[in-house]
Amino acid sequence: MSRRRTLSPKKKLALLVSAVAVAGGGAFALAATSDAANVQNASDSTVCQGLATALGNNESFIAAQKAAPDAQSAARIANREAVVAEIRRKQEASGCQVGESVQPGGSAQAGGGAQAGGSAQDPQGSQAATSTPATTAPAGNAGSATGQQVCKGSAVTLSGESGAPAASSDQFPSGTRLKVTNLDNNKSTTVTVTSVSGSCVLLNNAAFEQVREPSKFLIRRALIEKVG
Repeated sequence: MSRRRTLSPKKKLALLVSAVAVAGGGAFALAATSDAANVQNASDSTVCQGLATALGNNESFIAAQKAAPDAQSAARIANREAVVAEIRRKQEASGCQVGESVQPGGSAQAGGGAQAGGSAQDPQGSQAATSTPATTAPAGNAGSATGQQVCKGSAVTLSGESGAPAASSDQFPSGTRLKVTNLDNNKSTTVTVTSVSGSCVLLNNAAFEQVREPSKFLIRRALIEKVG
């Protein structure tokens, strides 16, 4: 005579909880895999490339300041570290690989760290830099007015700094006036260099907004002119 073994209510409950936990874990793993698959990098997204380039420029600038410090290096580094933090937040919000950076010269790396602050001379981002509002140049004649063309072939991205429209540069001293024209939409802005960076010209957030194309953080076809 066979005897059927039955489970107690407590054992049934334990088995049910285990099954739910396993199912939940599988769903979590699938969600995590899906999120990872949706992350983009500089090689397949212009937005991510622009942010990675901005991050790389700021990281290179920090490294250079640490390698050859002067009396102002600590303030500059603190400002740029805040800029790096902001760029990383933008990468996350844009679905980009957080921390990916493109170093000057074009090599991509997956690490990084800076935001919003002002220039090295004005760490709080309150500089009263003068700026000419963005203008739209006649088609086929963008930026033709005016100054000496510099930094030929350079792409332009943002530094991540806040404050009034301004620029930073590793070639031009503070006070230099530069006109930057985005040849893809014929918008231009004239800004004053207020700080040092690791690139020919980086526009801060306000200046970049004046000439950018929607949802892009990199200007591939830029005309840069020294006008003062």
